[in-house]
Amino acid sequence: MGDRSYTWDQLRRRALARQFPRVRGDGVGAVSDLVGCIGPLQTQTARSAFLGIGARLGAGHPTITEAYEGLALVRGSSIRGTVHTSTPEQHVWLDRATRVGQRAIWARTLKLRTATLEQVWAGIEEFATPQWRGVDALGLHLRSWLDSHGETTTDQLGQPLGRYLAFGHGGLIRRPLTGGWEGQGRPEYRTVAAVLADGGHRDTGRLADLRASAREEAMDAVVLLHLRSHGPASRNDVAWWAGIGLREVDAALARLADRLSMLPGPDGRDYWDVPDGAPRPVSDVGARLLPEFDALMCGYDPKARTRFLTAEQHAILWNQRNGMVLPPLLHQGRISGWWRAEGSGQSRSFLVTTFPGVAAPSAAELEPAVSAAATSMGWDVADLRVERG
Repeated sequence: MGDRSYTWDQLRRRALARQFPRVRGDGVGAVSDLVGCIGPLQTQTARSAFLGIGARLGAGHPTITEAYEGLALVRGSSIRGTVHTSTPEQHVWLDRATRVGQRAIWARTLKLRTATLEQVWAGIEEFATPQWRGVDALGLHLRSWLDSHGETTTDQLGQPLGRYLAFGHGGLIRRPLTGGWEGQGRPEYRTVAAVLADGGHRDTGRLADLRASAREEAMDAVVLLHLRSHGPASRNDVAWWAGIGLREVDAALARLADRLSMLPGPDGRDYWDVPDGAPRPVSDVGARLLPEFDALMCGYDPKARTRFLTAEQHAILWNQRNGMVLPPLLHQGRISGWWRAEGSGQSRSFLVTTFPGVAAPSAAELEPAVSAAATSMGWDVADLRVERG
């Protein structure tokens, strides 16, 4: 960087190194270490955690399931109101960010007169501490709590947003009541503190201290979590990912300035990074089949995803009408197309499609990526086809 500024390619290579770290092994400990490095995985499509971990580590479906069951990983609605899979420590910071970022939505929906949001959240947590609770039970509890505290319940509580508030509190984690962790089965919810305590998690006391930390300390931790997982990143990237305002991000960056590096980027924004322990940039990590909402896209502000794909390619992958994303293909260090696994049951046929004008990977290049995806989901590979878009 002779001119002391980043190009898109330099940002891409640095982010690629952070998102595809070298992690020893492929067991539960390795899964936890990986997520500790790459950060929380966006998981409103439940299989995304399996595919994202599989694409980076090659871990199998039973191992990833064991990581959930053994509380090495937890899943809950958090930043931006979306479901994320994370380590327990990461979840604590996501919860703290969610209370800041989602506060305005809660306030607009509930229109509290005398009670505070902190009291509402504490009431939800008290209800969800003794046992796991379903969506309907949480919704009824929220309405009952508001009534008992003299608050006028609004019709919005029966709408999707109102119902979401009952189970979307960042202090809760979820598990599938039906089906496996990779499926979209009906969930139930409980406080993360209660689940970890019942499960004998070794860091329960430390995590309790983190939950009680000051707001500034929590915001600093959230910013550092993003930069270590996705950096270099702009203030806009951090704010979009964490679902918090730019003022919060700027204040944290100012407090952390002596621990960070900063250079201007190709779009005129300043890009921050954590130089201590930063991996060496890489140009290519081989072909990978990534999940919907992968961090190579969702870790960054929509206007700054150019490091991995063009705006035109982004529009192909991300359907703005329904918010769904095609699972991306990573090839030659860039998002080069998408893929799908056709069929039902255990046997799947893989179809990989490249963007127009983009070089297609060979079947030999794709074979390890397809095998990793199938292993992570417990599938058998029936065949593989490659098409140009």
